[in-house]
Amino acid sequence: MEEGKFLSWLKNDGDFVQEGEPLFALESDKAAQEVESIDRGILRIPITTPRPGDIVKVGQVLGYLLAEGETAPATESPAPALAATPPPQKAAATSAPTPAPIALPTPAKASATEMPLRASPRARRAAAQHGIELATVPPGGSTGRIRERDVLSALPEVEPGIAKDGFTKLPVTPLRRTIAARLMHSRQTTVPVTLTTRCEADTLLGFRKQLKAEAETAHLAIVPSLNDLLVKLTAAALKSHRMLAATWSDDALLLPETTHLGIAVDTPTGLVVPVIRNADTSTLTEIALQSQKLIAAARAGQLAGSDMQGACFTLSNLGSFGIEAFTPVINPPESAILGIGTVVREAVPLEGGSFAARQRLTLSLTFDHRVNDGAAAARFLQTLTHLIEHPLLALV
Repeated sequence: MEEGKFLSWLKNDGDFVQEGEPLFALESDKAAQEVESIDRGILRIPITTPRPGDIVKVGQVLGYLLAEGETAPATESPAPALAATPPPQKAAATSAPTPAPIALPTPAKASATEMPLRASPRARRAAAQHGIELATVPPGGSTGRIRERDVLSALPEVEPGIAKDGFTKLPVTPLRRTIAARLMHSRQTTVPVTLTTRCEADTLLGFRKQLKAEAETAHLAIVPSLNDLLVKLTAAALKSHRMLAATWSDDALLLPETTHLGIAVDTPTGLVVPVIRNADTSTLTEIALQSQKLIAAARAGQLAGSDMQGACFTLSNLGSFGIEAFTPVINPPESAILGIGTVVREAVPLEGGSFAARQRLTLSLTFDHRVNDGAAAARFLQTLTHLIEHPLLALV
């Protein structure tokens, strides 16, 4: 994360703030979250503090936590007279164990006329495409180099309305920009191949039905969903095929020590991927509890950044939309993703020439061919298919 949208202060100017207390609310590309204070002191909010809706950079000064009797730096104080009163500042410096923070000028602005313009080739291409002067784009990275995302962030906001050519213009949200950037990153950094297979789901659906009936009898609030069952079975299959959870590094393949699985969740603002922790060692009820809380937080826009980090494999389920098969896109830095289709009831041939009605499920596995070969991916699908068709031992 390099920038976010400032939402509001959760404390007032002059409040005493304890370490760990929620201090302000910030919206990242995918979620809004409360940022906790990492220290204790009296909050002073300067006149230069961002307004709700302003974009703030990582490292930008928002306010100050002061010791008793300490004053904020004069350049940031809302009272002009404070700048002409050195004694309080001197007293504060001697009484406070830690010196007050000093507001530094932005390096990019101070040296823009003295240093040659530094920009990546993609940033220059984006600037030319959108008619943006690179000299007007502030660099967002720590190196002072203008990147493509800095150019895109500098584009003027598009107001919804009817354009001259008859099209309705809609603004591109930060979440949609992030999704687009991650999809392009996946396309440019992986060699994706998709394998598709079908399996019988009668036993699995029967087990889910039994769980639901017993939960209703016992008045339980949590009933594992079909997706929860598939998360558990996928984690079990990954234990036998660990390379499907590996990630590609420049000089090595990295195998995770824990099986954290991402679940793609559709929200009103876009797709997010919260993470189920320790899916291989968690019980079905624990997975269902995690899943329920994460999905609710995702749709309320309350996921924390940590809720979406650390997965080694992702499941994307479009079965509820009636989609039988699709090609899921790998979620970097992972090397594989499983697409789950809808359950279809169809006639299946039996020995002797007769037919029987069966409920069948389609699985689509996209994997990075740099990390795994087709045979290894096929063996993983074989194991997962067997677990779905004979689930009770793995689930219980």
